[in-house]
Amino acid sequence: MPPGRCSIVPLADGNELALYNVAGEFFATDNSCPHHCAPLADGRLCGHLIECGWHGWQFDVRDGRCLTVNEPIATYRVVVEDGLIRIEI
Repeated sequence: MPPGRCSIVPLADGNELALYNVAGEFFATDNSCPHHCAPLADGRLCGHLIECGWHGWQFDVRDGRCLTVNEPIATYRVVVEDGLIRIEI
């Protein structure tokens, strides 16, 4: 996954996470925007900010803080080991 890109990570329970590569550092959040459940991985990633493609809400992928309103998203620790990306949920 190249820097500046997002990817969807499906979970066994049917939910999804969004995985982001920011300059070689990986971050993970819920893939659902709290405003109408838009898929965040389909949004625009600019540095540490993901912008929802539906209504423009912006979130910091490091801590889930929403810069638009007071509606944070969950974040998950990401560890890269032996070339594998592991998301701790």
